[in-house]
Amino acid sequence: MDDDLEHVRVAVIGSGFGGLGAAVRLRREGITDFVVLERADAVGGTWRDNSYPGCACDVPSHLYSFSFAPNPEWPRAFSGQEHIRSYLERVTDTFGLRPHLRFGAEVKEARWNAEARQWRLSTTAGDLAADVVVSATGPLSDPKIPDIPGLESFPGKVFHSARWDHGYDLRGKRVAMVGTGASAIQIVPSIQPEVDRLTVIQRTPPWVMPRMDRPIGAAERWLHAKVPATARARRGLLWLIREFQVGAFVRQPKLMKAAERIARNHLRRSIPDPELRARLTPDYVIGCKRILLSNTYYPALTRPNTEVVTSALTEVRGSSVVTGDGTEREVDAIIFGTGFHVTDMPIGDRVFGVDGRSLSEHWSDGMAALRGCAVDGFPNLLFIIGPNTGLGNSSMILMIESSLNYMADYLRTLERTGAAALDAKAEAVAAWNAEMQRRASRTVWNTGGCQSWYLDANGRNTTAWPGTTAEFRRATRQVKLSEYDVLVPAGDLARAPEAVA
Repeated sequence: MDDDLEHVRVAVIGSGFGGLGAAVRLRREGITDFVVLERADAVGGTWRDNSYPGCACDVPSHLYSFSFAPNPEWPRAFSGQEHIRSYLERVTDTFGLRPHLRFGAEVKEARWNAEARQWRLSTTAGDLAADVVVSATGPLSDPKIPDIPGLESFPGKVFHSARWDHGYDLRGKRVAMVGTGASAIQIVPSIQPEVDRLTVIQRTPPWVMPRMDRPIGAAERWLHAKVPATARARRGLLWLIREFQVGAFVRQPKLMKAAERIARNHLRRSIPDPELRARLTPDYVIGCKRILLSNTYYPALTRPNTEVVTSALTEVRGSSVVTGDGTEREVDAIIFGTGFHVTDMPIGDRVFGVDGRSLSEHWSDGMAALRGCAVDGFPNLLFIIGPNTGLGNSSMILMIESSLNYMADYLRTLERTGAAALDAKAEAVAAWNAEMQRRASRTVWNTGGCQSWYLDANGRNTTAWPGTTAEFRRATRQVKLSEYDVLVPAGDLARAPEAVA
């Protein structure tokens, strides 16, 4: 045991919504002996990293914020990246989190020390020990760029939407936009007016719904500030509407037909050309992939300088992109809007549990975590936005706050029992995961006829929560000790586990 190694009660990894929320909750629980490890030089998580043109949230602003930190000053119904990032900076200052933040501290390895009953973390800013590790790295933190033959020798500019190169001027350039997901449909209308030619490479068309966005006027903001109950009521109504939608996503996908009619009408009104409209019409049930919101994406595709290619990118040949139909298009820049490592969290390669195996090895057959938070064989490791906690129709902040409730009770349980650590029982994790897979099997994500990031390489839904946010809140209200093995303190190994149960 290294006596000179810095020790903290809790080490939080990441400073996005999950990490900052964890920090606030720890302080509210009276725990100040913690650090927030952040590899970048500022807070914000995905809202710091994604700064591409047009970047905005597709969840209403008043629902996409912490319940304990309402923001009456949201300028739009759906706020842009810069407003969300500013909000997170304010949360950091309002709740006094700056002293706990360590920037430039990328976690290279986290390894469980069974003898000391602690985690040993190696970071780019130094090493430390922690009793509890809270991973809040999030599923949208590490961009995924497909392995395209010839890409490494492309003479032009290449970058991912989450690593936007603001120093590169797109004006007058021939640009290939690879992907038509949530980022791409915001980027396309933002850059289309300034580029010389825009080639949109679409593998699978998305369902796109109208975006009911509008400015929030000064009088409305004043009312929310002076009468907070009005903001709470607004948030509650937004939440309730989305809770009612869950049945269509998770129990009766046929009910999605109503939403599909709206999307088809939106497509018909926006795209007069029947041939282009046919290429933009999905052949899967709406909701199977993420439903996108935009009023500007379709119109941008009709402009003379835009071409939609409905064949995947297969090769880069010199300065040309080559698609599956064999055609070449010469471009100056390639922008990838191809998503993130979601079902294969990169943090998994850096975390090692009781048997010395990495989390990635442990999850070789698919991610699974008890109540989305705890993994067997990895004591005192908790996830914020863990397996099967993602949403297809509501605000992830609701799921984050529920996981924070679980984290808080977990720490209270350690304190109450005198235990050094809790290790989720393998059978408890297996039972929880079996129930997740059983419920997921009837959802639109599994039955809608598409391949999406909700499903892993084995075709299992290891990302989305197959229920309401209220159900998840009930499931994470408190720790059940019967689902854990209790590890006694290192200096008290003779103690029977029953003594602290």
